[in-house]
Amino acid sequence: MMQSTISTFPPYLSLAIWLPILFGVLVLAVGRDKNAGMVRMLSLVGAIVSLLPTIPLITNFDNAAHGMQFFEEAAWIDRFNIFYRLGVDGLSLWFVPLTAFITIIVVLAAWEVIQERVAQYMGSFLILSGLMIGVFCALDGLLFYFFFEATLIPMFIIIGVFGGPNRVYAAFKFFLYTFFGSLLTLVAIIYLYNASGSFNILDWHLLPLTMKEQILIFCAFFMAFAVKVPMWPVHTWLPDAHVEAPTGGSVVLAAIMLKLGAYGFLRFSLPITPDASQYLAPVVIVLSLIAVIYIGLVALVQKDMKKLVAYSSIAHMGFVTLGFFMFNDLGVQGGLMQAISHGFVSGAMFLCIGVLYDRVHSREIAAYGGVVNTMPKFAAFAVLFSMANAGLPATSGFIGEFMVILGAVEFNFWTGLASGTALILGAAYSLWMVKRVIFGPVANKHVAELVDLNGREFAILSVLAIATLAMGLYPAPIAETLQVSVTDLLQHVAVSKVPQ
Repeated sequence: MMQSTISTFPPYLSLAIWLPILFGVLVLAVGRDKNAGMVRMLSLVGAIVSLLPTIPLITNFDNAAHGMQFFEEAAWIDRFNIFYRLGVDGLSLWFVPLTAFITIIVVLAAWEVIQERVAQYMGSFLILSGLMIGVFCALDGLLFYFFFEATLIPMFIIIGVFGGPNRVYAAFKFFLYTFFGSLLTLVAIIYLYNASGSFNILDWHLLPLTMKEQILIFCAFFMAFAVKVPMWPVHTWLPDAHVEAPTGGSVVLAAIMLKLGAYGFLRFSLPITPDASQYLAPVVIVLSLIAVIYIGLVALVQKDMKKLVAYSSIAHMGFVTLGFFMFNDLGVQGGLMQAISHGFVSGAMFLCIGVLYDRVHSREIAAYGGVVNTMPKFAAFAVLFSMANAGLPATSGFIGEFMVILGAVEFNFWTGLASGTALILGAAYSLWMVKRVIFGPVANKHVAELVDLNGREFAILSVLAIATLAMGLYPAPIAETLQVSVTDLLQHVAVSKVPQ
Protein backbone atom coordinates (compact mmCIF):
# COMPACT_ATOMS: atom_id res chain seq x y z
CA MET A 1 0.00 0.00 0.00
CA MET A 2 3.04 2.24 0.02
CA GLN A 3 2.50 5.13 -2.31
CA SER A 4 6.01 6.33 -2.54
CA THR A 5 9.25 4.50 -2.84
CA ILE A 6 10.83 6.24 0.12
CA SER A 7 11.34 3.93 3.06
CA THR A 8 9.67 5.10 6.21
CA PHE A 9 12.32 3.90 8.54
CA PRO A 10 13.13 5.76 10.76
CA PRO A 11 9.51 6.93 11.15
CA TYR A 12 10.26 10.64 10.81
CA LEU A 13 6.66 11.79 11.11
CA SER A 14 5.99 9.85 14.31
CA LEU A 15 9.23 11.17 15.78
CA ALA A 16 8.31 14.74 14.79
CA ILE A 17 4.93 14.34 16.55
CA TRP A 18 5.82 12.37 19.67
CA LEU A 19 9.30 13.67 20.58
CA PRO A 20 8.06 17.18 21.55
CA ILE A 21 5.08 15.64 23.39
CA LEU A 22 7.38 13.29 25.38
CA PHE A 23 9.76 16.12 26.19
CA GLY A 24 6.79 18.28 27.21
CA VAL A 25 5.54 15.58 29.59
CA LEU A 26 9.09 15.12 30.94
CA VAL A 27 9.43 18.89 31.56
CA LEU A 28 6.10 18.89 33.38
CA ALA A 29 7.14 15.86 35.43
CA VAL A 30 10.55 17.05 36.64
CA GLY A 31 10.18 20.81 36.40
CA ARG A 32 9.81 22.99 39.48
CA ASP A 33 10.33 26.69 39.92
CA LYS A 34 13.34 25.83 42.15
CA ASN A 35 15.17 24.31 39.17
CA ALA A 36 13.92 26.76 36.52
CA GLY A 37 17.35 26.91 34.83
CA MET A 38 17.32 23.17 34.24
CA VAL A 39 13.73 23.32 32.96
CA ARG A 40 14.72 25.95 30.40
CA MET A 41 17.69 23.90 29.20
CA LEU A 42 15.66 20.71 29.01
CA SER A 43 12.92 22.50 27.03
CA LEU A 44 15.46 23.96 24.62
CA VAL A 45 17.12 20.56 24.12
CA GLY A 46 13.64 19.05 23.59
CA ALA A 47 12.72 21.67 21.01
CA ILE A 48 16.01 21.26 19.09
CA VAL A 49 15.83 17.43 19.18
CA SER A 50 12.22 17.66 17.93
CA LEU A 51 13.36 19.77 14.96
CA LEU A 52 15.91 17.15 13.84
CA PRO A 53 13.45 14.52 12.45
CA THR A 54 11.71 17.23 10.39
CA ILE A 55 14.88 18.05 8.41
CA PRO A 56 15.04 14.71 6.47
CA LEU A 57 11.44 15.38 5.40
CA ILE A 58 12.69 18.33 3.36
CA THR A 59 15.94 16.74 2.16
CA ASN A 60 14.36 13.40 1.16
CA PHE A 61 11.11 14.77 -0.26
CA ASP A 62 10.58 13.77 -3.88
CA ASN A 63 9.17 16.82 -5.69
CA ALA A 64 8.04 14.78 -8.68
CA ALA A 65 6.18 12.04 -6.75
CA HIS A 66 2.39 12.04 -6.57
CA GLY A 67 0.44 11.10 -3.46
CA MET A 68 1.68 10.85 0.08
CA GLN A 69 5.26 10.38 1.14
CA PHE A 70 6.83 9.10 4.38
CA PHE A 71 3.67 7.00 4.77
CA GLU A 72 3.16 5.26 8.13
CA GLU A 73 0.28 3.02 9.07
CA ALA A 74 -0.57 0.97 12.15
CA ALA A 75 -3.88 -0.43 13.42
CA TRP A 76 -5.29 1.72 16.23
CA ILE A 77 -8.95 0.82 16.93
CA ASP A 78 -9.62 -2.26 14.81
CA ARG A 79 -13.31 -2.53 15.55
CA PHE A 80 -14.10 0.76 13.81
CA ASN A 81 -11.41 0.46 11.17
CA ILE A 82 -9.48 3.39 12.69
CA PHE A 83 -5.81 3.50 11.83
CA TYR A 84 -2.83 5.51 12.96
CA ARG A 85 -2.05 6.80 9.45
CA LEU A 86 0.49 9.50 8.73
CA GLY A 87 1.88 10.98 5.56
CA VAL A 88 2.80 14.33 4.05
CA ASP A 89 2.57 15.76 0.56
CA GLY A 90 3.54 19.15 -0.86
CA LEU A 91 0.56 20.81 0.81
CA SER A 92 1.56 19.87 4.33
CA LEU A 93 5.33 19.33 4.09
CA TRP A 94 6.54 22.83 5.08
CA PHE A 95 4.23 23.25 8.01
CA VAL A 96 5.95 20.43 9.91
CA PRO A 97 9.48 21.95 10.10
CA LEU A 98 7.91 25.43 10.49
CA THR A 99 6.07 24.30 13.63
CA ALA A 100 9.18 22.68 15.12
CA PHE A 101 11.28 25.75 14.27
CA ILE A 102 8.80 28.22 15.81
CA THR A 103 8.78 26.11 19.01
CA ILE A 104 12.55 26.65 19.43
CA ILE A 105 12.00 30.40 18.94
CA VAL A 106 9.23 30.45 21.53
CA VAL A 107 11.31 28.60 24.13
CA LEU A 108 14.18 31.05 23.63
CA ALA A 109 11.82 34.05 23.70
CA ALA A 110 10.50 33.06 27.12
CA TRP A 111 13.97 32.45 28.58
CA GLU A 112 14.04 35.47 30.91
CA VAL A 113 10.48 36.69 30.71
CA ILE A 114 8.68 33.76 32.30
CA GLN A 115 9.82 33.50 35.91
CA GLU A 116 6.98 31.56 37.53
CA ARG A 117 5.54 28.17 36.52
CA VAL A 118 8.28 27.84 33.93
CA ALA A 119 7.76 24.09 33.52
CA GLN A 120 4.03 24.48 32.80
CA TYR A 121 4.75 27.16 30.22
CA MET A 122 7.49 25.29 28.38
CA GLY A 123 5.76 21.93 28.69
CA SER A 124 2.52 23.32 27.21
CA PHE A 125 4.38 24.66 24.18
CA LEU A 126 6.27 21.44 23.54
CA ILE A 127 3.09 19.34 23.76
CA LEU A 128 1.25 21.86 21.57
CA SER A 129 4.03 21.63 18.97
CA GLY A 130 3.66 17.84 18.70
CA LEU A 131 -0.14 18.04 18.46
CA MET A 132 -0.03 20.66 15.69
CA ILE A 133 2.44 18.59 13.66
CA GLY A 134 0.00 15.69 14.18
CA VAL A 135 -2.75 17.74 12.50
CA PHE A 136 -0.57 18.32 9.43
CA CYS A 137 0.44 14.66 9.12
CA ALA A 138 -2.77 12.77 10.00
CA LEU A 139 -4.35 10.80 7.17
CA ASP A 140 -7.07 9.26 9.29
CA GLY A 141 -10.20 11.35 9.91
CA LEU A 142 -10.47 10.51 13.57
CA LEU A 143 -6.75 10.89 14.22
CA PHE A 144 -6.95 14.32 12.56
CA TYR A 145 -9.89 15.26 14.77
CA PHE A 146 -8.07 14.04 17.86
CA PHE A 147 -5.03 16.22 17.15
CA PHE A 148 -7.14 19.15 15.93
CA GLU A 149 -9.14 19.30 19.16
CA ALA A 150 -6.26 18.43 21.46
CA THR A 151 -4.39 21.58 20.38
CA LEU A 152 -7.03 23.59 22.26
CA ILE A 153 -5.97 22.33 25.67
CA PRO A 154 -2.34 23.58 25.85
CA MET A 155 -3.38 26.86 24.18
CA PHE A 156 -6.19 27.31 26.70
CA ILE A 157 -3.65 26.87 29.52
CA ILE A 158 -1.11 29.22 27.88
CA ILE A 159 -3.67 32.04 27.47
CA GLY A 160 -5.62 31.37 30.69
CA VAL A 161 -2.64 31.02 33.06
CA PHE A 162 0.11 33.18 31.56
CA GLY A 163 -1.97 35.86 29.85
CA GLY A 164 -2.82 39.46 30.64
CA PRO A 165 -5.42 40.82 33.11
CA ASN A 166 -8.41 39.77 30.98
CA ARG A 167 -7.00 36.31 30.24
CA VAL A 168 -9.81 34.11 31.58
CA TYR A 169 -12.37 35.81 29.31
CA ALA A 170 -10.05 35.52 26.29
CA ALA A 171 -9.22 31.85 26.99
CA PHE A 172 -12.89 30.88 27.34
CA LYS A 173 -13.86 32.82 24.22
CA PHE A 174 -11.05 31.15 22.25
CA PHE A 175 -12.05 27.70 23.53
CA LEU A 176 -15.79 27.99 23.00
CA TYR A 177 -15.54 29.52 19.53
CA THR A 178 -13.14 26.94 18.21
CA PHE A 179 -14.80 24.03 20.01
CA PHE A 180 -18.33 24.78 18.78
CA GLY A 181 -17.06 25.07 15.26
CA SER A 182 -15.42 21.68 15.47
CA LEU A 183 -18.43 19.75 16.76
CA LEU A 184 -20.11 19.87 13.37
CA THR A 185 -16.89 18.59 11.84
CA LEU A 186 -17.15 15.50 14.01
CA VAL A 187 -20.66 14.91 12.69
CA ALA A 188 -19.34 15.21 9.11
CA ILE A 189 -16.47 12.80 9.86
CA ILE A 190 -18.89 10.20 11.28
CA TYR A 191 -21.18 10.66 8.28
CA LEU A 192 -18.29 10.08 5.87
CA TYR A 193 -17.27 7.00 7.86
CA ASN A 194 -20.80 5.58 7.55
CA ALA A 195 -20.82 6.28 3.83
CA SER A 196 -17.37 4.81 3.08
CA GLY A 197 -16.77 2.32 5.92
CA SER A 198 -13.35 3.78 6.68
CA PHE A 199 -11.76 6.78 8.33
CA ASN A 200 -9.07 7.01 5.67
CA ILE A 201 -9.05 10.59 4.38
CA LEU A 202 -7.68 9.45 1.00
CA ASP A 203 -10.68 7.09 0.59
CA TRP A 204 -13.01 10.00 1.34
CA HIS A 205 -11.38 11.97 -1.46
CA LEU A 206 -12.73 9.35 -3.91
CA LEU A 207 -16.17 8.87 -2.31
CA PRO A 208 -19.10 9.85 -4.64
CA LEU A 209 -21.51 12.21 -2.86
CA THR A 210 -24.73 13.90 -4.02
CA MET A 211 -24.80 17.70 -4.23
CA LYS A 212 -26.95 18.01 -1.11
CA GLU A 213 -24.54 15.80 0.89
CA GLN A 214 -21.57 17.78 -0.35
CA ILE A 215 -23.06 21.13 0.59
CA LEU A 216 -23.94 19.95 4.11
CA ILE A 217 -20.49 18.36 4.65
CA PHE A 218 -18.80 21.47 3.23
CA CYS A 219 -20.74 23.68 5.65
CA ALA A 220 -19.85 21.43 8.59
CA PHE A 221 -16.14 21.55 7.77
CA PHE A 222 -16.39 25.23 6.98
CA MET A 223 -17.61 25.99 10.49
CA ALA A 224 -14.51 24.52 12.07
CA PHE A 225 -11.92 25.76 9.62
CA ALA A 226 -13.39 29.26 9.16
CA VAL A 227 -13.27 29.85 12.92
CA LYS A 228 -9.74 28.53 13.08
CA VAL A 229 -8.39 30.67 10.20
CA PRO A 230 -10.34 32.98 11.40
CA MET A 231 -12.50 34.33 8.60
CA TRP A 232 -14.77 37.31 8.92
CA PRO A 233 -17.36 37.35 10.78
CA VAL A 234 -16.16 34.62 13.18
CA HIS A 235 -12.83 36.35 13.84
CA THR A 236 -13.64 38.21 17.02
CA TRP A 237 -11.94 35.69 19.32
CA LEU A 238 -8.53 36.29 17.75
CA PRO A 239 -7.79 39.93 18.75
CA ASP A 240 -8.89 39.11 22.32
CA ALA A 241 -6.77 35.97 22.48
CA HIS A 242 -3.72 37.77 21.06
CA VAL A 243 -3.96 40.75 23.37
CA GLU A 244 -4.20 38.59 26.47
CA ALA A 245 -1.82 35.77 25.46
CA PRO A 246 1.84 35.94 26.52
CA THR A 247 4.31 36.72 23.72
CA GLY A 248 5.06 33.04 23.03
CA GLY A 249 1.34 32.25 22.90
CA SER A 250 0.76 34.99 20.34
CA VAL A 251 3.67 33.77 18.23
CA VAL A 252 2.42 30.17 18.06
CA LEU A 253 -1.18 31.24 17.61
CA ALA A 254 -0.35 33.49 14.66
CA ALA A 255 2.45 31.45 13.12
CA ILE A 256 1.00 27.96 13.24
CA MET A 257 -2.45 27.67 14.75
CA LEU A 258 -4.27 29.79 12.21
CA LYS A 259 -2.76 27.55 9.50
CA LEU A 260 -4.58 24.50 10.83
CA GLY A 261 -7.84 25.93 9.46
CA ALA A 262 -6.31 26.84 6.10
CA TYR A 263 -4.79 23.37 5.82
CA GLY A 264 -8.15 21.79 6.67
CA PHE A 265 -9.69 23.44 3.60
CA LEU A 266 -7.04 21.87 1.35
CA ARG A 267 -7.17 18.44 2.90
CA PHE A 268 -10.91 18.14 3.54
CA SER A 269 -13.24 20.72 2.03
CA LEU A 270 -11.84 20.92 -1.50
CA PRO A 271 -11.06 17.25 -2.26
CA ILE A 272 -14.00 15.65 -0.38
CA THR A 273 -16.68 18.09 -1.59
CA PRO A 274 -15.36 19.48 -4.92
CA ASP A 275 -18.79 20.35 -6.39
CA ALA A 276 -19.94 22.12 -3.24
CA SER A 277 -16.59 23.93 -3.02
CA GLN A 278 -17.04 25.31 -6.52
CA TYR A 279 -20.71 26.13 -5.92
CA LEU A 280 -19.99 27.98 -2.66
CA ALA A 281 -16.64 29.45 -3.74
CA PRO A 282 -18.18 32.92 -4.43
CA VAL A 283 -19.32 33.08 -0.78
CA VAL A 284 -15.83 32.23 0.50
CA ILE A 285 -14.23 34.70 -1.93
CA VAL A 286 -16.54 37.51 -0.77
CA LEU A 287 -15.85 36.70 2.91
CA SER A 288 -12.09 36.63 2.16
CA LEU A 289 -12.22 40.00 0.40
CA ILE A 290 -14.18 41.49 3.32
CA ALA A 291 -11.48 40.14 5.64
CA VAL A 292 -8.73 41.55 3.47
CA ILE A 293 -10.22 45.05 3.02
CA TYR A 294 -12.50 45.71 6.00
CA ILE A 295 -10.17 44.19 8.59
CA GLY A 296 -7.29 46.16 7.03
CA LEU A 297 -9.30 49.32 7.78
CA VAL A 298 -10.04 48.08 11.31
CA ALA A 299 -6.30 47.52 11.85
CA LEU A 300 -5.63 51.15 10.91
CA VAL A 301 -7.51 52.53 13.92
CA GLN A 302 -6.06 50.28 16.61
CA LYS A 303 -4.32 51.85 19.60
CA ASP A 304 -2.85 48.61 20.89
CA MET A 305 0.10 47.16 18.92
CA LYS A 306 -0.89 43.57 19.51
CA LYS A 307 -4.43 44.24 18.36
CA LEU A 308 -3.10 45.86 15.21
CA VAL A 309 -0.93 42.85 14.34
CA ALA A 310 -3.80 40.48 15.27
CA TYR A 311 -6.09 42.22 12.79
CA SER A 312 -3.33 42.24 10.20
CA SER A 313 -3.09 38.42 10.68
CA ILE A 314 -6.81 38.09 9.87
CA ALA A 315 -6.31 40.22 6.74
CA HIS A 316 -3.30 38.11 5.65
CA MET A 317 -5.16 34.86 6.24
CA GLY A 318 -7.96 36.33 4.07
CA PHE A 319 -5.42 36.19 1.27
CA VAL A 320 -4.84 32.51 1.95
CA THR A 321 -8.52 31.53 1.78
CA LEU A 322 -8.99 33.79 -1.26
CA GLY A 323 -6.15 31.99 -3.05
CA PHE A 324 -7.56 28.54 -2.26
CA PHE A 325 -11.06 29.14 -3.59
CA MET A 326 -10.17 30.59 -6.99
CA PHE A 327 -9.16 27.12 -8.17
CA ASN A 328 -6.17 28.13 -10.21
CA ASP A 329 -2.56 27.11 -9.79
CA LEU A 330 -1.24 30.53 -8.89
CA GLY A 331 -3.96 31.17 -6.33
CA VAL A 332 -3.54 27.91 -4.38
CA GLN A 333 0.26 28.06 -4.46
CA GLY A 334 0.17 31.73 -3.51
CA GLY A 335 -2.17 30.95 -0.61
CA LEU A 336 0.23 28.27 0.66
CA MET A 337 3.27 30.56 0.23
CA GLN A 338 1.41 33.28 2.09
CA ALA A 339 0.56 30.86 4.92
CA ILE A 340 4.23 29.79 5.30
CA SER A 341 5.53 33.35 5.05
CA HIS A 342 2.95 34.61 7.53
CA GLY A 343 4.39 32.06 9.98
CA PHE A 344 7.74 33.85 9.98
CA VAL A 345 6.55 37.44 9.67
CA SER A 346 3.67 37.52 12.14
CA GLY A 347 5.72 35.48 14.63
CA ALA A 348 8.52 38.04 14.31
CA MET A 349 6.09 40.98 14.67
CA PHE A 350 4.73 39.57 17.93
CA LEU A 351 8.27 38.94 19.20
CA CYS A 352 9.18 42.57 18.46
CA ILE A 353 6.12 43.75 20.41
CA GLY A 354 7.12 41.31 23.19
CA VAL A 355 10.62 42.87 23.36
CA LEU A 356 9.10 46.33 23.90
CA TYR A 357 6.47 45.02 26.32
CA ASP A 358 9.10 43.31 28.48
CA ARG A 359 10.85 46.66 28.89
CA VAL A 360 7.98 49.17 29.20
CA HIS A 361 5.00 46.93 30.12
CA SER A 362 2.69 48.70 27.73
CA ARG A 363 1.34 47.71 24.35
CA GLU A 364 -0.24 51.10 23.63
CA ILE A 365 1.22 52.77 20.53
CA ALA A 366 0.89 56.14 22.29
CA ALA A 367 3.31 55.01 25.05
CA TYR A 368 6.21 54.89 22.57
CA GLY A 369 7.80 57.12 19.96
CA GLY A 370 11.42 57.61 18.98
CA VAL A 371 12.49 54.04 19.91
CA VAL A 372 15.14 54.19 17.15
CA ASN A 373 17.13 56.70 19.26
CA THR A 374 17.65 54.28 22.14
CA MET A 375 17.30 50.87 20.41
CA PRO A 376 18.79 51.17 16.90
CA LYS A 377 19.35 47.39 16.41
CA PHE A 378 15.81 46.62 17.44
CA ALA A 379 14.46 49.39 15.22
CA ALA A 380 16.17 47.86 12.16
CA PHE A 381 14.46 44.49 12.78
CA ALA A 382 11.09 46.06 13.58
CA VAL A 383 11.13 48.08 10.34
CA LEU A 384 12.18 45.02 8.28
CA PHE A 385 9.36 42.86 9.67
CA SER A 386 6.80 45.65 9.27
CA MET A 387 7.87 45.96 5.63
CA ALA A 388 7.53 42.22 5.18
CA ASN A 389 4.10 42.46 6.80
CA ALA A 390 3.17 45.11 4.23
CA GLY A 391 4.37 42.79 1.44
CA LEU A 392 7.57 44.56 0.34
CA PRO A 393 9.32 42.86 -2.61
CA ALA A 394 12.39 40.78 -1.57
CA THR A 395 10.63 39.76 1.66
CA SER A 396 8.62 36.57 2.05
CA GLY A 397 5.38 38.57 2.53
CA PHE A 398 5.48 39.70 -1.08
CA ILE A 399 5.70 36.29 -2.74
CA GLY A 400 2.41 34.86 -1.51
CA GLU A 401 0.44 38.08 -1.91
CA PHE A 402 1.81 38.65 -5.41
CA MET A 403 0.89 35.12 -6.52
CA VAL A 404 -2.61 35.38 -5.03
CA ILE A 405 -3.20 38.74 -6.76
CA LEU A 406 -1.94 37.24 -10.07
CA GLY A 407 -4.30 34.30 -9.57
CA ALA A 408 -7.14 36.71 -8.70
CA VAL A 409 -6.62 38.77 -11.87
CA GLU A 410 -6.65 35.53 -13.90
CA PHE A 411 -9.87 34.53 -12.13
CA ASN A 412 -11.65 37.89 -12.38
CA PHE A 413 -10.21 41.37 -12.88
CA TRP A 414 -12.35 43.03 -10.19
CA THR A 415 -11.42 40.38 -7.64
CA GLY A 416 -7.77 41.08 -8.50
CA LEU A 417 -8.29 44.81 -8.05
CA ALA A 418 -10.04 44.36 -4.71
CA SER A 419 -7.30 42.05 -3.41
CA GLY A 420 -4.63 44.49 -4.66
CA THR A 421 -6.05 47.25 -2.43
CA ALA A 422 -5.07 45.09 0.49
CA LEU A 423 -1.41 45.71 -0.21
CA ILE A 424 -2.03 49.45 0.16
CA LEU A 425 -3.91 48.94 3.43
CA GLY A 426 -1.21 46.54 4.66
CA ALA A 427 1.42 49.18 3.98
CA ALA A 428 -0.78 51.82 5.61
CA TYR A 429 -1.23 50.15 8.99
CA SER A 430 2.28 48.63 9.13
CA LEU A 431 4.04 51.93 8.34
CA TRP A 432 1.65 53.96 10.48
CA MET A 433 2.63 51.82 13.47
CA VAL A 434 6.36 52.04 12.63
CA LYS A 435 6.17 55.80 12.25
CA ARG A 436 4.53 56.29 15.64
CA VAL A 437 6.50 53.70 17.61
CA ILE A 438 9.97 53.66 16.10
CA PHE A 439 10.63 57.06 14.50
CA GLY A 440 10.35 60.70 15.59
CA PRO A 441 11.74 62.34 18.72
CA VAL A 442 11.79 60.45 22.05
CA ALA A 443 8.25 60.96 23.33
CA ASN A 444 8.52 60.01 26.99
CA LYS A 445 10.97 59.04 29.69
CA HIS A 446 10.29 55.27 29.41
CA VAL A 447 11.64 55.32 25.89
CA ALA A 448 14.71 57.36 26.91
CA GLU A 449 15.65 54.59 29.39
CA LEU A 450 15.27 51.66 26.97
CA VAL A 451 18.15 49.24 26.49
CA ASP A 452 18.85 47.72 23.07
CA LEU A 453 18.55 44.02 22.24
CA ASN A 454 20.60 41.55 24.25
CA GLY A 455 22.43 38.69 22.55
CA ARG A 456 19.53 36.22 22.89
CA GLU A 457 16.91 38.58 21.47
CA PHE A 458 19.25 39.61 18.68
CA ALA A 459 19.88 35.96 17.74
CA ILE A 460 16.14 35.14 17.65
CA LEU A 461 15.20 38.12 15.48
CA SER A 462 18.26 37.56 13.21
CA VAL A 463 17.18 33.98 12.46
CA LEU A 464 13.65 35.12 11.60
CA ALA A 465 15.00 38.01 9.49
CA ILE A 466 17.20 35.58 7.54
CA ALA A 467 14.22 33.26 7.00
CA THR A 468 12.03 36.15 5.81
CA LEU A 469 14.65 37.44 3.37
CA ALA A 470 15.71 33.99 2.15
CA MET A 471 12.15 33.04 1.30
CA GLY A 472 11.57 36.45 -0.34
CA LEU A 473 14.70 36.32 -2.49
CA TYR A 474 14.68 32.63 -3.38
CA PRO A 475 11.22 31.04 -3.00
CA ALA A 476 11.98 28.22 -5.48
CA PRO A 477 12.72 25.40 -2.95
CA ILE A 478 9.32 25.91 -1.35
CA ALA A 479 7.43 26.53 -4.60
CA GLU A 480 8.86 23.38 -6.21
CA THR A 481 7.66 21.12 -3.43
CA LEU A 482 4.13 22.51 -3.74
CA GLN A 483 3.82 22.24 -7.50
CA VAL A 484 2.84 18.57 -8.02
CA SER A 485 0.50 18.40 -5.04
CA VAL A 486 -1.31 21.61 -6.02
CA THR A 487 -1.74 20.45 -9.64
CA ASP A 488 -3.05 17.06 -8.43
CA LEU A 489 -5.48 18.78 -6.07
CA LEU A 490 -6.85 21.08 -8.77
CA GLN A 491 -7.25 18.17 -11.21
CA HIS A 492 -9.12 16.27 -8.52
CA VAL A 493 -11.40 19.22 -7.73
CA ALA A 494 -12.19 19.79 -11.39
CA VAL A 495 -13.90 16.37 -11.68
CA SER A 496 -17.47 16.16 -10.37
CA LYS A 497 -18.20 13.60 -7.65
CA VAL A 498 -21.97 13.71 -8.00
CA PRO A 499 -23.14 10.14 -8.91
CA GLN A 500 -24.45 10.17 -12.47
